[in-house]
Amino acid sequence: MTGVAITGHLGLPAATLDLVDRALRLEVALRMRPGGPPPVGVSCLADGPDSLFAQAILDAGGRLIAVVPARRYRDSLPASHHAAYDRLLAAADRVIEVDREESNSEAHQAGSLRMLDEAGELLAVWDGLPARGFGGTADVVATAHARGLPVTVLWPEGSERP
Repeated sequence: MTGVAITGHLGLPAATLDLVDRALRLEVALRMRPGGPPPVGVSCLADGPDSLFAQAILDAGGRLIAVVPARRYRDSLPASHHAAYDRLLAAADRVIEVDREESNSEAHQAGSLRMLDEAGELLAVWDGLPARGFGGTADVVATAHARGLPVTVLWPEGSERP
């Protein structure tokens, strides 16, 4: 199976993250084939949908490819997410490090582009609105479309974005 990449909004409320987690786990299950290879997920492991997807892949017995957008990426993540990030990064079959120092919007977009290089499709936890800054979910979706990658948008009923 070709890798499935993930992009999604940050800062979603807990109730929305619960809905998203269920939707992502269903999408992973739909991509599993009896007797087929394990699913391969590609993620930058940010807090929120990225990490939920990575955990769903691992829980399904799949393989994880982690893309680290910058050397200081972990430092830019919420401290409350560091333990989950470290655990997921350690569980990855492969880690791709993008040659950037600072974790900024340009590095995040570069990481997303590199992530799409490893993928045959994209899952997007996206409300359909424009990106709030360069390198946001809408930008990743637009790039996937431009590359001809199939995109599955997940925005479960009842989801909210502050």
